[in-house]
Amino acid sequence: MKQENNGLWVSWNENITYNYKSLYKITSEKELQEVVCNSEKVRFFGTKQSSADIASGIETLIDITTYNEIISFNDSERTISVQSGVILGDLLEAIESKGWCIPCLPDINTITIGGALATGTHGTSGKLLSEYISKCRIVLADGTIKEITKDDELIDAFKVSLGVLGVMSVITFQCEPIYTLHVKEGPEDDQLWLSKIGERLKKHDFLRILWLPHTDKGYVITGDKIDPENAVQENMGPKYLKHRRAASKILYKYTHIFPWFTAIANKLLYRGFFSTTKEHKGSLYQATVTKSRGSTIELAEWTIGLDIFPTVFQELKTEINKWSNKSFIHIPMDVRFVYKDTSWLSYAYGKDTVTMGCVSRNAATADTYEAFKSIEKIFLKYGGRPHWGKRFTAKDAELSKVYEKWEDFKLLRKKLDPTNKFLNPYLLELLNEKETTNAIT
Repeated sequence: MKQENNGLWVSWNENITYNYKSLYKITSEKELQEVVCNSEKVRFFGTKQSSADIASGIETLIDITTYNEIISFNDSERTISVQSGVILGDLLEAIESKGWCIPCLPDINTITIGGALATGTHGTSGKLLSEYISKCRIVLADGTIKEITKDDELIDAFKVSLGVLGVMSVITFQCEPIYTLHVKEGPEDDQLWLSKIGERLKKHDFLRILWLPHTDKGYVITGDKIDPENAVQENMGPKYLKHRRAASKILYKYTHIFPWFTAIANKLLYRGFFSTTKEHKGSLYQATVTKSRGSTIELAEWTIGLDIFPTVFQELKTEINKWSNKSFIHIPMDVRFVYKDTSWLSYAYGKDTVTMGCVSRNAATADTYEAFKSIEKIFLKYGGRPHWGKRFTAKDAELSKVYEKWEDFKLLRKKLDPTNKFLNPYLLELLNEKETTNAIT
């Protein structure tokens, strides 16, 4: 175990910084137990890609990225067990080598498994990544180990826990046989793609829509399972499409000063990068996941019931298209679909949901990005839920209204961590706890 003293913790986009007194790079469960047991306050982090202030902010930190071994496979049960610091891309490549998959993939593959689970990472046309946990080992606040299986009555509390119930140590995932998707992509008018969501969710195995604000267009991506031997007419579009992020960075460079220019930039980006069709095939991982971020960004994401999404979308579109408003939104806004589950802090607890992402490509000026405020106001109005790892301002009072098991979760947390060992200042406020902290910023 390596220890660093008196350093500066900086998030990937440099928007969050904290001083720390001790940072531990652990490689074993025993070391993880030791640091947790002997620390008055402790938080843990992975690749620092969260927009929420969830990972740091106190004097003792654990870097989980060095705790990154793939431990074992169980061929008869089709499961894989890994340490929580394993990077998602490494996990996916390992299971694909076995002819398996986890049919739920987020937009990037560079995050740690522990961080992905704690914040409710999801893909589209499936369930949260945490729904594929068959068992896991948790280091509790006193340093002891609690093993939870899929049959444990508390599994639904631990699946998405913000890292406040304990530290995930070893996770076992239930995998499924790998499959090949035939993917088709192309633009559609808003009124068309919005009206066809229900039909497409029934028809296709994969559905994702990149909405293009201020253009009246969406970019629709569908995927259908096919025999891997089936031939597909590959069409990846013009070669210049790979420069979309670079072009976006240039066009959005001064939109924090002139927000209205965003609407013009979006129309140019649509014509240049979203007006053509594409067609290809591959595994879910190969065909649909953005492997990494091209540049630092700031993100917010909200979820809403599938049944009322059209109403919310129309209100949002009407609001941001007013030239009197300041909420001109960078493209694309990622629209994905998550099926209902029973995890207490899941965005899809008890209902099928639609998630809608909101991105600022000027990460350094995200505090003045009015779109984040407009999105939150409208989604909260309709009972929307925020993504735990992304930007939002809602706290205990608002969250208790949209998460049915919120109070139960808070009671369980106090039982497992009575001294608030795992709470940093951000989480103290989020959960409405009154404790003071020695964190220094």
